[in-house]
Amino acid sequence: MVRTSPRPEPTVVGWREWIGLPDLGMPRIKAKLDTGARSATLHAYDIRRFRRKGVSMARFRVHPVQRDVRTSVEAEAPVVGQRKVRSSSGQVSIRWVIRTDLELMGRRYPIEITLTRRDEMGFRMLLGRQALRRHFIVSPGRSFVAGLPPTRGPNA
Repeated sequence: MVRTSPRPEPTVVGWREWIGLPDLGMPRIKAKLDTGARSATLHAYDIRRFRRKGVSMARFRVHPVQRDVRTSVEAEAPVVGQRKVRSSSGQVSIRWVIRTDLELMGRRYPIEITLTRRDEMGFRMLLGRQALRRHFIVSPGRSFVAGLPPTRGPNA
């Protein structure tokens, strides 16, 4: 009989947290943990698809700091496909979907993220149910359970 290690119990987090997307060059970015949304979404622009050694990739730019359009990070990630997404305003769009690692509260695991340009959004990153399930439980009355970042430096 093969034994597997038990899955860790979900950890309580707040409705907004500082997360990391280390493979995208963003050690911390403020995210809204949105259980009303199915998908995780990163507000990206200048999205370009290309192939590298037969793998479909996306290169894009992100303004990782809320309310700051001067600071920009260029990132690349493998594309896993496209998805039809209905926004909170009811509009349907087709978005590229990438896979990258999420870091939060000492955990690191791969998630799928849709890319879209939504400059008017307050949060640059939304984490939906699919990215949270089996790992975290969102407490809507709490914020920054994982802690606050230093007041200086990138993405502060």
